[in-house]
Amino acid sequence: MYGVVLWSDSQDHKAVIWCEDHGDLAYYRKAAGDGPVRLEPGDWVEFEVVIDRHLRLALDPRRVSDGMLPELVETLAGMQPQRRQPEQCSAAGREAAARGSAEIIPFAMTRRTSPFPSRHSMLRHA
Repeated sequence: MYGVVLWSDSQDHKAVIWCEDHGDLAYYRKAAGDGPVRLEPGDWVEFEVVIDRHLRLALDPRRVSDGMLPELVETLAGMQPQRRQPEQCSAAGREAAARGSAEIIPFAMTRRTSPFPSRHSMLRHA
C-alpha cells in the first residue's frame, strides 16, 4: 500500500500514515528487527498493512519520495469538521451528545477525487 506520512516522531520511531485507499489511518512503530527508517510529514511511502486488534499497522515502510505532499498536513489541519445535524444522528448519538460524549462513526469517503498521486505518476518520479 502507498500513503502519506501525516505525523512522525523520530525519537520514538513512530508515524501515522494516510493510506491511498482512504480507509483507516495506518500506524507505524519501529520493531526490534527493523532497519533505520526516518519518516517525515509529507513523505510518500510504500508499506505492508496488517490489522491487529482493530488497528491498521504499517510494516516495513519504504520512502518513495521525500516531502512529496508537504502541504497535505497543513491542509488537513486547517479543515473544519463537518457537523451532523441532530436529525442525522442515531438515538445513541443524540444521547451521547446530551451527556457531553460522542458517537463514534466509521470513516466514510465523501470525496470523489484523491489527493494522492496516481501510481503511474509516482513510478515516473521514483
